[in-house]
Amino acid sequence: SPTFLKLQYPSLYLHHRLIFPTEELTACELETTMELLKQPHHCFLVFLFGLVLLFPAALSWKDAVTHVHQFVIQEASVKRLCKTQHVMTVNGMYPGPTLEIKNGDTLSVKVINKGKYNITIHWHGVRQMRTGWADGPEFVTQCPIRPGGSYTYRFTVRGQEGTLWWHAHSTWLRATVYGALLIQPREGTNFPFAKPNRQSTLLLGEWWNANPVDVVREATRTGAAPNISDAYTINGQPGDLYNCSSSPTDTVVVPISSGETNLLRVVNSAMNQPLFFTIANHKFTVVGADASYVKPFTTSVLMLGPGQTTDVLISGDQTPGRYYMAARAYQSAQNAPFDNTTTTAILEYSKSSSAAKPIMPRLPAFNDTPTVTAFSTSFRSREKALVPAQVDENLFFTVGLGLNSCPPNFNKTQQCQGPNGTRFTASMNNVSFSLPSNFSLLQAHKQGIRGVFTTDFPAAPPRVFDYTGNVSRSLFQPATGTKLYRLKYGSRVQVVLQGTSIVTPENHPIHLHGYDFYIIAEGFGNFNPKTDSSKFNLVDPPLRNTAAVPVGGWAVIRFVADNPGVWLMHCHLDVHITWGLAMAFLVEDGVGKLEAIEPPPEDLPICS
Repeated sequence: SPTFLKLQYPSLYLHHRLIFPTEELTACELETTMELLKQPHHCFLVFLFGLVLLFPAALSWKDAVTHVHQFVIQEASVKRLCKTQHVMTVNGMYPGPTLEIKNGDTLSVKVINKGKYNITIHWHGVRQMRTGWADGPEFVTQCPIRPGGSYTYRFTVRGQEGTLWWHAHSTWLRATVYGALLIQPREGTNFPFAKPNRQSTLLLGEWWNANPVDVVREATRTGAAPNISDAYTINGQPGDLYNCSSSPTDTVVVPISSGETNLLRVVNSAMNQPLFFTIANHKFTVVGADASYVKPFTTSVLMLGPGQTTDVLISGDQTPGRYYMAARAYQSAQNAPFDNTTTTAILEYSKSSSAAKPIMPRLPAFNDTPTVTAFSTSFRSREKALVPAQVDENLFFTVGLGLNSCPPNFNKTQQCQGPNGTRFTASMNNVSFSLPSNFSLLQAHKQGIRGVFTTDFPAAPPRVFDYTGNVSRSLFQPATGTKLYRLKYGSRVQVVLQGTSIVTPENHPIHLHGYDFYIIAEGFGNFNPKTDSSKFNLVDPPLRNTAAVPVGGWAVIRFVADNPGVWLMHCHLDVHITWGLAMAFLVEDGVGKLEAIEPPPEDLPICS
């Protein structure tokens, strides 16, 4: 690694810096380099070292291909729980199509909007190096694809293997517009574990006996919390524990044979609910998360926040039969209503009777935070992590809910149905994020359009308080704004994500677009830099794109700002982003073309 070279072989490090310039050479480095290049053998070494490093890379990407797809956004009739809903879909499929590529491949997906709503598609977890125009969040990196319009998302996936997913990033359309993105090992390489006999993908979702867009619109009108879902689903099916859901087609069946070791790719695609997942009589060996490999560990239950993915191996080591795979809510917010149902699929051994009753697993209690903590703190990167040891930006973000007083011109009975005649809101550092409606943030940034956003998002909350204690009601109402935080290219960033108990403490899955980050620590209560810094794991912390901030607690993440553009950070509970639990980083261009975002595509949707 560059760090190893710098410490052990300084002259080789300078050769590496010449071949792979990620930032300007320092004056000292430049002076030393000029002296080295006066010596013929060093000139040759630069050339030779470049060949050594670049030749294997060239070989590894030589078989990379471009996968071309077409997504037609269209309404389709979908019947669940004996009720038919007209929902938005991709190509008439619910869930949408699974895309499968290899590390190093390029995706080109033309989205044609034949639906009745504006829409965008987000490629959740894809780094989008220099291709921020393809990231997808509405009014952040693009304006929406209007009905009748189209847009082609084109990007390359490099350095990521495992499971990601894609979903709509406009209003609540992702309730039905989503699908898996599977990234197989690069051509000529293998998994860092024995090749599984087969692979299966399980998308955990939520279903409403209503139009999800109407659900969020009603909540926005009333100021109250939205209606909870009517069912959870696995690959779009609720399973046979629900009323009017006993047909064999209502339950997904996953095959396995005795003696096999299979890879399960589990995605929490639900709108608003962290979920437990388990299989009767079977254990999981966790091998990956968010398209990064992890040190394998064994568990009997998974917990995924919305947006997170987990790759696990299961062995066909039980008596041949049928075993329920089940998911139910992890609900950390006290006294908040939630969907307390259980969705199921069936793990079915070959040669077992399809008439046999499946064995039901034991699931944790809905509020079993100790099980969640034991699971989340088990993740470690498979190799030594390249986590920044020092930081240039030390940020502290509070994340939590709030309550707005009823505006004077509102009907208190009809439009202020939150607690005590208020309206629900949410914020980071006391700023409730408001999206623009005439320009995207990235467009405004690159075109120098004034008045769309400001770059004064606070590096710390405006007031220090007992974040997880009994908070004064004077702190319940945040300011509203479209505030970004500016980062220099290459800066090393640490963010403390501090949950609050305003309204209620809750587990918040915080997702950062355009980046993976290392989760170097987590804990409960208020983060204390004097005592909690000793808990930082700078050796093998997990690399994720979505961090589940513990209920009534905190998490600390680090990353290097090496991807220029405008990148949204938000809670992946869609009800919370609707209320404003978000912010965005503006990462400046670096030096030269390779450290700058690419020009916008010609078919980028026009804002109007």
